[in-house]
Amino acid sequence: MTYRIGNVELQNNVMLAPMAGVTDLPYRRLVKRFGVGLVVSEMIASKAMIMAAKKTMRMSTSCESEFPMSVQLSGNEPEVVAEAARLNEDRGAAIIDLNMGCPAKKVVHGYAGSALMKDEVLAGKILEAAVNAVSVPVTLKMRTGWDDDSRNAPNLARIAEESGIASLVVHGRTRCQFYKGVSDWDFIGEVKRAVTIPLTGNGDVNTVDDALELLKRSGADGVMIGRGSYGKPWFPNQVAHFLATGERLADPSLSVQLDTLLQHYDAMLSHYGEVAGMRAARKHIGWYSKGLPGSAEFRSKVMRMADTVEVIENIRRFYEPLIEKRAA
Repeated sequence: MTYRIGNVELQNNVMLAPMAGVTDLPYRRLVKRFGVGLVVSEMIASKAMIMAAKKTMRMSTSCESEFPMSVQLSGNEPEVVAEAARLNEDRGAAIIDLNMGCPAKKVVHGYAGSALMKDEVLAGKILEAAVNAVSVPVTLKMRTGWDDDSRNAPNLARIAEESGIASLVVHGRTRCQFYKGVSDWDFIGEVKRAVTIPLTGNGDVNTVDDALELLKRSGADGVMIGRGSYGKPWFPNQVAHFLATGERLADPSLSVQLDTLLQHYDAMLSHYGEVAGMRAARKHIGWYSKGLPGSAEFRSKVMRMADTVEVIENIRRFYEPLIEKRAA
């Protein structure tokens, strides 16, 4: 089931959500290898992109194995966002995504992210400036609104379409909900009915059945997966396969999961350097091992380790007996 965003054709209608501290280059590459329609960079502040801070540039670094890749930008100054969009187009981004949904306090206090949903006039100027600045498709990710009393996503969606935005992603929560409560898939349907451009639904997709139910209740054209992929880089592909064929793919064997974790760990060490990479990888190790027998004790021990070789040895020591037991 292909999916088009402007002139960009994706192999399926499942996308990996941008998540700070999670969807870095090593993780995006891994998810892309298993199979997903689109990966999106971590959110990047437009001003920081223009200043070309080393860390910021690394967050958006693209590669062939990620194509087509979307780079997500935040910001509240139309001309600054437009310049950042141009820079990323020059660096090979296939799609520019604008964030008007991030609920983080430091982003909102900077009058960016979901704070922009409270100022539709400024939001429209930012959208139009970005669209006019680049030749690649520009997309918008937002929430249902600021709070329950101002769920204005349908109206902002219309503004986005009029501004030339190629497609939308809607997370079914308000900013004030953060990640509490449940994603309102029915309200995503109200946003879908307000526009003619493609719309992808986001929020609470933790199983293949969740994805199917989101599409049925919202009428959305695609599904974006965020926290449901923690420790399961193969999950977006399972969803895409199920939506296309109705067949449920089993999780990879524990042996494949171990190989995947070790490859992911090695990639993070290479990307960030040993010390920073090891620290950044700890949460992923926890997510991969969650639910396995003895995982709590394993995680507690590994989180305290400061030697990369020791971490790898303990990962193997934890997984290999479980693999042998399942093979017996």
